Amino acid sequence: MVRFEINRVLTGTGHERYRKDRPVVGDRPPDVLARRLFERGGIDQVHINSNVVTVDLSKGADDTSGIAGIIEDLYTFYRPGVEVPTPESFGAPADAG
Repeated sequence: MVRFEINRVLTGTGHERYRKDRPVVGDRPPDVLARRLFERGGIDQVHINSNVVTVDLSKGADDTSGIAGIIEDLYTFYRPGVEVPTPESFGAPADAG
């Protein structure tokens, strides 16, 4: 088991539990994070409470590589090749200036 304390609250004050044998439904940040962690493989359960993410590795697994990166990338929206939005792309009038 490995635990991460992050600088963002993902669940408010509630607990969210996810198991690899059950589909993760929803699009809230904890749901997205759980799906990404399970896609990595080698993980049986994920528990998220506020800003603490607990990952239960599969039996016999001890490789934690990549897990921290998955968590860190949760709020990374602008990657190479992705156009950064402008105020106009959200409907703001172009500066007549």
